[in-house]
Amino acid sequence: QKQRKQTKTTTTRATTTITNTNSTVLQATTMGVTVGEKQCEVVLVGCGCPLRGMGWYHAMQLLEGACPSAKLCYVVEGWFLGPGSTGPGGPEFAVFAKESEEKHGVVFCKSLSELPTPPEGVKRLALISGRTADNPKFLGEAIKAHCTTIYLEKPGAPSVQELEAMRDEAAASNVTVLMGYNKNVAKYVNKTREYASANEGSHVTFVSNNAYENTPESLGECFERNREGMLKNMAIHELALLVSFYDVSVDNIESVEADKEFSSCQTLVGPSGKEFTDFDKIKFTIKTKTGKEVSVSADRCGGSVSWGLVTDPSGAEVFRYNMPDDDDTKHVATLEQKYPGAMPYFFSQDPDYITVKERVANCCANGEEATGIATIDIAVETLKVAEYLTPSLQAQLA
Repeated sequence: QKQRKQTKTTTTRATTTITNTNSTVLQATTMGVTVGEKQCEVVLVGCGCPLRGMGWYHAMQLLEGACPSAKLCYVVEGWFLGPGSTGPGGPEFAVFAKESEEKHGVVFCKSLSELPTPPEGVKRLALISGRTADNPKFLGEAIKAHCTTIYLEKPGAPSVQELEAMRDEAAASNVTVLMGYNKNVAKYVNKTREYASANEGSHVTFVSNNAYENTPESLGECFERNREGMLKNMAIHELALLVSFYDVSVDNIESVEADKEFSSCQTLVGPSGKEFTDFDKIKFTIKTKTGKEVSVSADRCGGSVSWGLVTDPSGAEVFRYNMPDDDDTKHVATLEQKYPGAMPYFFSQDPDYITVKERVANCCANGEEATGIATIDIAVETLKVAEYLTPSLQAQLA
């Protein structure tokens, strides 16, 4: 019978490394969080308010172990650990932080510069989910904080120029940047594309809905919080689909036509008292120079269900696949009970958020290809399309 190999444990104040006689790293403990052999250490940058912030929902999925290749070790939140600590959402964030520290050992800090060097053999992933305007700064700080992979939430940066600079900065440091365009891996998108490709003459429309109240107050708050505009925010996911799968680029757009009967662009007052102009709903069709045609419909107040729609050459609907579908609706009901009051779109897209995070984390930790995940190059072209379309569509609705 073979003799069992001895396991040696080395402990320091910040890290614990367990190695076998072949010096293979098995696990490392960073400030109280154990990172497994095939996991990366995750730093969440920009948590936001519990129940409302996308970063918070990412954190909850990670803390519950939904992504096997990822371990949440740090949360960087400058606002709620700083000036926003006593304002709206501050007390709720404090409760979340206390529970996460006590139950999971997660370390909370104000800045990426506070992070220690990761343990030897452990890869570090930054999940940047803050305000879009802060992303260029966060990316640079994440690179300095030894992050080898960056998960960047859409749209990535406020402008094409800034996103291109971020892409170049990451490339110069050999850091991989992948995007949180979760609809690229969504079931309803795959089902819609499969049906359309199997039926000649099909026309696809991607329909995106949110469940904001149709009031000046609710939409005004939405416009201010997402001040980059609908096409750089809510509908950027659909534009990424067009860039990824329909050859859409600024250079390849032959025409774009707004559905004036459906669409609406308003100027509303936000909580700050300032005015913001944006689409509350928009529908348009793009034709490319290479002969493809595809439509997008987005409505801030359209409800909690989005779908892919296929029509035949006569314009009649022949296929529709919802997100969530019947199976997912049961899952949504469970999540609604678990997180009452949270943003509804968290629940309908819950499986896709997990898929994207796990593929990015597996890429970081184990070098596996992040199949189907949008790259920063896709994001740059998507943002170019958004900047091209916004003034064109606004002019058509004027």
